[in-house]
Amino acid sequence: MSPAARRRLRFGFTTGACAAAAAKAACLALLGAAPRRVEIPFPDGRRHVFAVLDCRRLAPDLAQASVVKDAGDDPDVTNGAEIVARLERRGGGAFDLRFAAGEGVGTISKPGLSLAVGEPAINPVPRTMIRAALEEALAGEPVSGRFTVMVSVPRGRELAQKTLNGRLGIEGGLSILGTTGIVSPLSMAAWTATILASMSVARAVGCDTVVLSTGRTSERAVQERLDLPVEAYAMMGDHLHFSLTAAREQGFSRIVLAGMWAKLVKAALAIPQTHVRHGALETGRAAELLGSLACDPGLAGELAQANTVREIYDRLAAGGRDDLVRAVCERARHYAGEVSGLPVAVYLVTGPGQVACHV
Repeated sequence: MSPAARRRLRFGFTTGACAAAAAKAACLALLGAAPRRVEIPFPDGRRHVFAVLDCRRLAPDLAQASVVKDAGDDPDVTNGAEIVARLERRGGGAFDLRFAAGEGVGTISKPGLSLAVGEPAINPVPRTMIRAALEEALAGEPVSGRFTVMVSVPRGRELAQKTLNGRLGIEGGLSILGTTGIVSPLSMAAWTATILASMSVARAVGCDTVVLSTGRTSERAVQERLDLPVEAYAMMGDHLHFSLTAAREQGFSRIVLAGMWAKLVKAALAIPQTHVRHGALETGRAAELLGSLACDPGLAGELAQANTVREIYDRLAAGGRDDLVRAVCERARHYAGEVSGLPVAVYLVTGPGQVACHV
């Protein structure tokens, strides 16, 4: 293994943590300072330091600061984005903190999320982190008045097109996210949180069927065939077992499972996590499964010579063995039903708009 491959993956910071750091810097600017670095508390009690890109007082009661998001080694669409916090103070009276969505930050338009419809898409933990950061900045100062933190992300509307925000009912830009303040490389938590949010929105708008797909190609193929609202679709990626159990817990009455051949073979083999990093699907295992389904050890030996699991499918299709393709889909449906306890329909997608089998 090369030194690069052995290198420990870097953790990064969430948009919520960056917004909290920017808000603290803006608050310090309001008090007359212009920090180049700020340190903020995190939910686990630890503290982290952020470099401040821009920090300035715009008026006696208005200041702005920004932080560039570093997602570490996670392939996050917001990595390198500028997170801006503008802090405004008005009037006297007791301290009060409000939140607003600026350029590139979305607004909640559908029920089922952790915020009410009409609220800026600044999630609860980021709001708590922003409040804690401001309280630190204001420590020792006579605090009064209504403070408003407006969070902006230049290019946020463009970046949001690469997310599921539109389907979830977050209009106009990105969400300011994070439950810990830390982004873990290749984070399962980010995926599963999105899956749960998708399901929550689906239930809130009245869907009783959820469509779990392994990717966008699979999802689009079944969208052309199913008369279901867009909210019914939850892209599960490789988190098969998690999504099946979550569908039951969220109260759905039926599941549609859509996937490509290799993913459905893994489901047929009762493999709960279908990403290759959790174990590449060897052609030998797939061949053994098909041999057992056909009650033909000789066929298993022939198919084991294939270079890939996709080649196994191509051989079956060329040989007219639609019965074995269907048997794999049936086995995948049985596994999904056993895990979820719900009725399941399975669609095998072989390419854009192409469904080879439906059971």
